[in-house]
Amino acid sequence: MIATPLGRKPKFSVSRWDFLRDVAVLQFKLLVDGLRDLILVPASLIVALVSLMRGGEDTGREFYELLQKGKRSEEWIDLFGALKKRGLENRPDKHLESIDEIADRIESFILHEYNKGGVTSKAKQRLDRALDALQKRGKSGQG
Repeated sequence: MIATPLGRKPKFSVSRWDFLRDVAVLQFKLLVDGLRDLILVPASLIVALVSLMRGGEDTGREFYELLQKGKRSEEWIDLFGALKKRGLENRPDKHLESIDEIADRIESFILHEYNKGGVTSKAKQRLDRALDALQKRGKSGQG
């Protein structure tokens, strides 16, 4: 719901046909968005694995290129564009944390625990060894 300064619903008028058009377009966009996500899940994992195995200075290059393509497709789909079109778009809620902000907080907690030398320190060492072995295996397979 869109809030006004006094908490009342804003007055707006959308014709029945415009409303039905927006519903149909949203359904189509949801389908396209879902197909894109269905492709991105395995593609991002494969690209990340290939990048880790390849190693080197530009580790992750292909992954971030894929993210750029995904971002462009997200902007192209513009899932909630009907809000903009009808003048109903809200300003972002400053109190709502994004998933990236939540991930940053979790990462900070893990790094704090790691710096204390706890369980996460040992887990990181094991993960680093496993990733090093994966890169060695990838490089020996290229040669």
